[in-house]
Amino acid sequence: MGSVLLAGLLLAGWRVLNGGYQYQGSLIDPPAPAADFTLRDQNGEIFRLSDQKGKVVLIFFGYTNCPDVCPITLTDFKRIKDELGDLAAEVRFVLITVDPERDTVERLRNYLPSYDPSFYGLTGERAQLERVWQSYGVYQAQLEDGSEAGYEVEHTARIYAIDTQGNWRLTYPFEMDRKAVIEDVRHLLKEN
Repeated sequence: MGSVLLAGLLLAGWRVLNGGYQYQGSLIDPPAPAADFTLRDQNGEIFRLSDQKGKVVLIFFGYTNCPDVCPITLTDFKRIKDELGDLAAEVRFVLITVDPERDTVERLRNYLPSYDPSFYGLTGERAQLERVWQSYGVYQAQLEDGSEAGYEVEHTARIYAIDTQGNWRLTYPFEMDRKAVIEDVRHLLKEN
């Protein structure tokens, strides 16, 4: 009886300290250390996930020739950033390509400013990217479609949230309510 009472008190104490907040994305519980990676950004600079500690990192795997999911998600990133206001300085918005053959540093540099020039677009050699995709469970496949582009890339359409300590905490499905994402990001920043 005493151990049940103690467990109940500990749970109640945790809820008080945690403010009773319940994340709205798919929670990774317990949090898992996010797989580190080193890729090139749209300016040719090195981007290491481990260098982003202290920031919340929102990662989306997509590509610049994407006709639908990627532009919608990047537009949502822009709205999330705008609605976060000053807190947005503590968040990194990252697109990691699933189409390294076409998404060169230059292509990403020309593409991202139409959404937000502060967003990171990451690319690298296919072998490097395959390790990152595998680490995050990302599906990616080229599909010949007969279009001018030559092919489309079918890919996972989730957003991955990495907390300020470098832990993979949440994922969000395509077109998740951005207000929910914003509230989760605010809470992740408070935990720091």
